[in-house]
Amino acid sequence: MTGELKELVTVMARALVDKPELVEVFETAGEQTTVLELKVAKEDLGKVIGKQGKTARAMRTILSASATKLRKRSILEIVD
Repeated sequence: MTGELKELVTVMARALVDKPELVEVFETAGEQTTVLELKVAKEDLGKVIGKQGKTARAMRTILSASATKLRKRSILEIVD
């Protein structure tokens, strides 16, 4: 069940970047909240964040909606 959120973030990130093979998602599942850490190549960081953070915000919105369906909370952190 929790692997679905990790897979969702992985698919979204790979669709955005130039080097999809370097996309890594680390998942830390707690009782109610799942923390997902997204790591991409340095040069792809801007593509994942987007102008004024719009792409990152959109990814978080989609993730939040999916997590709500699974009755969980989710946090997406983009690490460099």
